[in-house]
Amino acid sequence: MKVIRYVQVALESIAAHKLRAMLTMLGIIIGVAAVLTTMGIGRGAAANITERIQSQGTNLLTISPSARSVGGLSQGGGTAGTLTMGDVKALQNKSLHPDLVYVVPSYSANARLAAGNQNAQETVNGVTAEYVQVRNLTVASGRFIEADEVVQQARVVVLGAQLASDLFGNENPIGLLVRINGEPFQVIGVLKKVGGFGPNNPDRQAYVPISIAQGRLFNAARHRGEYTVSSVYVQVASEALMDTAQRQIEATLRLRHNLRADQDNDFWIFNQASLLETAQSISQTMTVFLGAIGAVSLLVGGIGIMNIMLVSVTERTREIGLRKAVGAHDSDILLQFLIEALVLCLVGGVIGVVLAYGVAFGFGQMPAVGFKVVIQPDSLVLALSFSLLSGLIFGIYPAMRATQLDPIVALRSE
Repeated sequence: MKVIRYVQVALESIAAHKLRAMLTMLGIIIGVAAVLTTMGIGRGAAANITERIQSQGTNLLTISPSARSVGGLSQGGGTAGTLTMGDVKALQNKSLHPDLVYVVPSYSANARLAAGNQNAQETVNGVTAEYVQVRNLTVASGRFIEADEVVQQARVVVLGAQLASDLFGNENPIGLLVRINGEPFQVIGVLKKVGGFGPNNPDRQAYVPISIAQGRLFNAARHRGEYTVSSVYVQVASEALMDTAQRQIEATLRLRHNLRADQDNDFWIFNQASLLETAQSISQTMTVFLGAIGAVSLLVGGIGIMNIMLVSVTERTREIGLRKAVGAHDSDILLQFLIEALVLCLVGGVIGVVLAYGVAFGFGQMPAVGFKVVIQPDSLVLALSFSLLSGLIFGIYPAMRATQLDPIVALRSE
């Protein structure tokens, strides 16, 4: 019952000194809002990165050519015939690699694309029909390249969303012609916008049958009679089989490339699942770091509460003396001032939570940001707990000062 009574006293004190109470709570409000917002930004950015990685498939292996080295000395160029269509066919052998669902080659090069009076210098990928499934791409309009078009070396092209907009504006490009390095190609599809940046952004790329890309369009190099490829995308049956599949692929390619035991691989295999683990680990570290920065504001707010509570003790010296004179114990005085500090922190914390949600909503209305501020329940509990802990720690000293006042001296004060 004492606690309830002192909560009422604290609320009456706050109501009687509204401006002072608001200035006291300002540090806590800003601190709680800062903790929630910074942690929300960290988690929102992490969720965005994770979503983008997962959208490309966590059971995806990417094989790329690299330089062969012996004893630390380079023995060959990175793209000089170290990965070929013959390697692709070997990996597509289900008797050797039953865990591989798709093995999709790609040959990429920069090219000049032109449509009407618009042109762009972007990456053109020679791919097969399964590429869209392996890379988790979605066709927004039209269709993707088909298997018979790869065999027939058809002059067809699928455009990324941004590239289609750059070349054709708001016009529907399906059925229209695009010239790639001067060669005419018919647009058969436009991909759904993925979002992203950098040279590997699918929104700014074009896709043609790999046969025409390697042959007529880019005149790809040959190795042992086989066209070379820029990379090979492998979709594994499940994420649990990733490590096993990677070892099997490595063994097959080393045998095909006649590599001795003392020679390094002349290719490298990138595991998408390992990238996701690394990204999540970095994101967690960044979230904790950002939260710690926000927690500094809570520390400043707690010091502000201690200062105001010390002023309050000085102002209410006569009240404290009177309460002691009528029989109040030191524990009663201590409890009163502690509860007042905690109520200030709790009210400030609740206002800070509301402010943080307002900031999160504001971020969500800004398309340029690219991610949402994610405020999770554990962040709320953490922020409010720290605000109350701040009030407890920084309220103890002023409360103890109040208990040490001599009632006779206190009653004499004006």
